[in-house]
Amino acid sequence: MNERKVFRTVVFKNFVFKNFVFKNFKERGEWVELRFMAQAMGLGLRVSKPWGDSSAYDVGVESGARILRVQVKSTTSRIGHGYLCRLKPNPATEPYTEAQLDFFAAYVIPEDAWYLIPAGVVLQSRGDLMLCPVQPRKYDRYKYERYREAWDLLWPSRNKKKTQSQSKTKTNRRTAL
Repeated sequence: MNERKVFRTVVFKNFVFKNFVFKNFKERGEWVELRFMAQAMGLGLRVSKPWGDSSAYDVGVESGARILRVQVKSTTSRIGHGYLCRLKPNPATEPYTEAQLDFFAAYVIPEDAWYLIPAGVVLQSRGDLMLCPVQPRKYDRYKYERYREAWDLLWPSRNKKKTQSQSKTKTNRRTAL
């Protein structure tokens, strides 16, 4: 078994909800952001936290020469075979845009499962995600299962390939004109 997987399971699995109650959603959100940063650092990624609450993103993740902007969300709302995760910002603010974020990190607290989803994929939805970590992975049936524990999307080599393929596409589009 992967050493990092053992650390996460042993240290956090029993602590998640059995022995702790949050006073409010802000406190839970802060805890989930810390969990995200600890998990990312445990995998060898470098993270930073913007000062204050005025940024659209919660955590910056170094990925080569870029800093990926990650909005961290969490859920405990079990509905049927999955969990409903709301990705809308404060009701008083405008919806998120791709210009503000690169990824959403959604944490299903009771299942101790992370989903790392590119912002472009999420922002096409209506603002809510149905995440199904309790069922066996069915990529054709559950839209976001391919992003469960997809930490590799945050690594520079993954982003470099994405950037190179986007550049080739742009070049092919230009030559087609």
